[in-house]
Amino acid sequence: MAKSILLIGSNGQVGKELEKILNPQGNLVAIARPEIDLTNRDSIVNAITNSFGKQNKPQIIINAAAYTAVDKAESEVELAIMINATAPAIMAEIAEKIGAALIHISTDYVFDGNNSQPYLETYPTNPVSVYGKTKLAGEEAIEKISNNYLILRTAWVYGCFGKSNFVKTMLRLGGEREEIRVVADQIGTPTWAKDIASAISSVIETADIQDIQGIYNYTNSGVASWYDFAVAIFEEAQNIGFPLKVRRVVPITTADYPTPASRPAYSVLAGAKISAILGTFAPHWRQSLRNMLKDLIVKSINH
Repeated sequence: MAKSILLIGSNGQVGKELEKILNPQGNLVAIARPEIDLTNRDSIVNAITNSFGKQNKPQIIINAAAYTAVDKAESEVELAIMINATAPAIMAEIAEKIGAALIHISTDYVFDGNNSQPYLETYPTNPVSVYGKTKLAGEEAIEKISNNYLILRTAWVYGCFGKSNFVKTMLRLGGEREEIRVVADQIGTPTWAKDIASAISSVIETADIQDIQGIYNYTNSGVASWYDFAVAIFEEAQNIGFPLKVRRVVPITTADYPTPASRPAYSVLAGAKISAILGTFAPHWRQSLRNMLKDLIVKSINH
């Protein structure tokens, strides 16, 4: 029998992809603002307890919502805390009460980036930004409250949905300018929202969350700097006919491009733990980028 799933944050990059994948599988209720206000306890409680009517409750709650404006979080600390830390704690509390599993999406920003090898789930956390600190607080609250949870840390997320992400920004700038400067000394793994959604869907289908409870990393395979990623975006986009003006991508340092929030210099996440559950390794980031750009063309034609 299909599990009843409540998806919170269905308007985000990963949320939209999750809704598309999970919808045909059965009993899905997908909500986002304004139906749920993550800064309001009553709104969260009501959304979860009434999502399937008075008699039925979700068996799985997926929290794909977050405050993700990394630089803005430095000045909107209270709001970031409410959405990234307090709201997941409330979800965990209600999930415990109704006997539901909680799947929560977190981030590579819980690490400081001082490593030189991929981060295992067990490595010490040490966030260097408000965003990272609030996401870590959300993780810690879930671990403390819940006995039936899965926290999925991911990184450098992009996709066809959502207003802006690195790929969409590069395509826009690449259509306007001949030269683009991109940071080359931050290393991570670009990750397609659709692959994250597929991984979550597979976990739901094949495993009982309680049996595999804990923190997992999931990103695409491979490693890149933002500069490498930008170069690849333009190469792949040109190959399939995106109209681009860009002629040069210039590598710069983090110091050349100061931002309000500090970012980890190295945030590659080790993926072996989730791969053992999924029975397969995540696709390489370049392959996923290629597929996303094809999806983006199809989406623009259909609209």
